[in-house]
Amino acid sequence: MNKYLILLLSITLFGVGCTPKTTAVVEKPKEETKPVVKPKNEEELSHCRKFSDAANPDQAETNYVLYRSFLKEGHWDKSYELWQKVYKDAPAADGRRSSVYLDGVQFYEHFLETEEDSVQRNIYIEKIFQLYDEIIECYPKERGEVLGYKAFDLFYTYENRISNEELFELYKEVIELEGNKTPDFILTAFTSLLIDYYEAKKVSLEEAQYYDKKLRSILSYGLAHCEENDDCIDWKTTEEYTLTLLTYFETVKGFYDCDYFMKKYYPAFEEGEKNCETAIDIYSHLKFAECDEKMPEFAKVIAYATENCSEKGTAQLAYEALKNGKYREAIKLFKQAAGEDQYKDRRGKLFLIVAKIYYAHLRNFPKAREYALKAAAAQPHWGEPFILIGQLYASSGPLCGPGRGWDSQIVVWPAIDKWKHAKAIDPSSAKEANRWINRYAQFMPSKEDIFQRTLKNGDSFYVGCWIKEKTTIRPAR
Repeated sequence: MNKYLILLLSITLFGVGCTPKTTAVVEKPKEETKPVVKPKNEEELSHCRKFSDAANPDQAETNYVLYRSFLKEGHWDKSYELWQKVYKDAPAADGRRSSVYLDGVQFYEHFLETEEDSVQRNIYIEKIFQLYDEIIECYPKERGEVLGYKAFDLFYTYENRISNEELFELYKEVIELEGNKTPDFILTAFTSLLIDYYEAKKVSLEEAQYYDKKLRSILSYGLAHCEENDDCIDWKTTEEYTLTLLTYFETVKGFYDCDYFMKKYYPAFEEGEKNCETAIDIYSHLKFAECDEKMPEFAKVIAYATENCSEKGTAQLAYEALKNGKYREAIKLFKQAAGEDQYKDRRGKLFLIVAKIYYAHLRNFPKAREYALKAAAAQPHWGEPFILIGQLYASSGPLCGPGRGWDSQIVVWPAIDKWKHAKAIDPSSAKEANRWINRYAQFMPSKEDIFQRTLKNGDSFYVGCWIKEKTTIRPAR
């Protein structure tokens, strides 16, 4: 390194140290600033232009350290001016890191935040994807990670640059290359694409099952190692949304085996408060999975339902349809029963069952909310319908945003509103409401995210998507 570098750097930083910091909103993780290290083995170096290839290697290295320092302080113009010189002279830096290219992506993303001219915007976007390609060329070992960045951008930010088929294949390549080390920020999007392509019959049952197992393995690995990178909140959020999306496949006959449904649903029967609704819902899942009715657990559910859940008339037909996995028929019969005089005192509970079928089995969130509100109207001062609506909202992160970041986090605000309302009107629901609040409070936007958007804690905020409700801004705990 240039022997004057330390002195020059100290003088430069002293001159800007009192300037307020500004930070760009970047959804994808970027490489942390690392010190330049002289490689021990020349064979490890990138074949692209490095400091050692520059006309003035010391000056190139000095410019690198300076521009990264300016960038860290939020001095975009000064940093970009020096970055351009480094990118021209030594884009591969010391030959062991792709930071110059990744910083270039960060610059152009920053410029796009305020650029309104469509031609200039397109130039910046082209630059971003050019830089991604250059990383892959100069650092082939980073191909999987960089393709992950490209896939993220192409799905969420720069749509329609490639076909959906190409995008889906890109995500698959990332997962195959990275394996259990696949970054969390692509999982929710890939899951959404996987479901879309299965529904469109472009993915077979076997391929969908293969990637379902891959996704669960990645999540398990990420959560087990998240403390190493201090990103456990990101991984927990990703797990919450990805597993919520994967419940779609619970509606596909033969996708999951009996063991899956038994492990997921039976504990609620043994550990929770037993009631007919829970028993019949579990029976429905186990029956759908073709579990053996002689299994001890299944036999317990059947015995409880037989002894405690006898019905007559339309309600009995509705429960039979639900037990046998005929969900649309069950909805029709429960709605019919709710309109009959003999069930008028139970109308709210029947509507809530309809809401839960729409949520758990048909994945139709607007319809689920509609019938939860009907249940609340039929039975005032009952908290359970609002517990369900809160669950609907909290599960909407991957529907209303990328599954991480601002758009996916703000859905937690109206969810918590509903849980607080539930315990306010019905003290018996407080325990359940508090359980959901404590589970999701960590997923609300951070103080920094709120501040960066010039918003304030306690202000009113409108959440769009399918929710379309006003709520109150508050940071994560």
